[in-house]
Amino acid sequence: MLRFYIACEKDILDGVVTDVYFVRTREILEKTGLNKKVRMELHAYNLPKGYEWAVYAGLEEALYLLKDKPVTVYSIPEGTLFKSKEPLMVVEGYYRDIAVYETPLLGIIRHYTSIATKAARLKRLALDKKILFFGLRALHPAIAPMADRAAYIGGLDAVSGYASKKYLGLEPVGTMPHALIIVFGNQVEAWKAFDKYVDESVPRIMLVDTFYDERIEALMAVKALGDRVYGVRLDTPSSRRGNMKAIVEEVRWTLDLHGYKDVKIVVSGGVGEKEIVELRGLVDAFGVGTSIAFPKSIDVSMDIVEIEEDGEWKPVSKRGKLPGMKQLWRKRPGLNDLVLAWGEKAPEDYKLMLVKYIENGELVRKIPSIEEIRKYVLEQLSEIPEPQPL
Repeated sequence: MLRFYIACEKDILDGVVTDVYFVRTREILEKTGLNKKVRMELHAYNLPKGYEWAVYAGLEEALYLLKDKPVTVYSIPEGTLFKSKEPLMVVEGYYRDIAVYETPLLGIIRHYTSIATKAARLKRLALDKKILFFGLRALHPAIAPMADRAAYIGGLDAVSGYASKKYLGLEPVGTMPHALIIVFGNQVEAWKAFDKYVDESVPRIMLVDTFYDERIEALMAVKALGDRVYGVRLDTPSSRRGNMKAIVEEVRWTLDLHGYKDVKIVVSGGVGEKEIVELRGLVDAFGVGTSIAFPKSIDVSMDIVEIEEDGEWKPVSKRGKLPGMKQLWRKRPGLNDLVLAWGEKAPEDYKLMLVKYIENGELVRKIPSIEEIRKYVLEQLSEIPEPQPL
């Protein structure tokens, strides 16, 4: 039988999509009658090599997973930049009610955070240049809206996913693939057809590296369509690229020489952190796909840090982790952070970051919009140094 091997929403919410050892743990606890109240903390003890911070993302979906269940949830706001060993979320409740949700909860936070962090690093390195997310072809289509949301939260300027209009309220961007030009068999005919039939609200950005040299095709495009051309896109594959900076310099020089100084240049295809730093002085926008869709993983884990015994919370943890419920305090601008025991006060100019989102299954705090979260991320990025490109 042919099908999509994707989990339905009900199975995720019911804890079916989990690891079998959590199901077995729950069964053992039920049969022995053992049911202790715990506080479980989410944190990332080790960020990827070269990373000094990450972007916390996926909270909205995490709350959707946990609401209507007998738990209380504290969390830092979605979009908060954080450092290693800082508490991100605390889930409080009876362990038998929490056990099977550890897998999907970590999967949501870890995947979202990994994509959003990579997007934020690239955006910070791009300075004032735009970055567009073109990474859906690298991912299973079932998670396309999630990936677009994570990348946009991370600070990217737009996404290409057509479905993101429906799921996220984001207007997708993108112009044409090489296939359009190849089917026409002629660049000029393809460019003119695009200009004739595509809505006027879409910028006329012409793909200029299909058959001939990029410099030649860029000039062909602007001569064919004149001032209707907003920009040209170079999507040269790595196998033919050579020195990309030199190619962009040639295209820019040629356009300027012929009076097209206002025509923008967009570069896509194999773009990463080092490429953005190398080209940001020449390029107006970047299209980035795989490096965001498959980023370095932010290893978020979840551990018991307190157990209730005789009506009192007792600090506990496995070795290598810090016991006790904690609070993250921050002084802005920047990431001036303090991690203190829960209930301990920080200096007056520090703000507490973990706040209650769910109380005994009921959502008790307003969830910000995707635009508000992105703005929050960009504000924080403006307060920190540029990362070392990796």
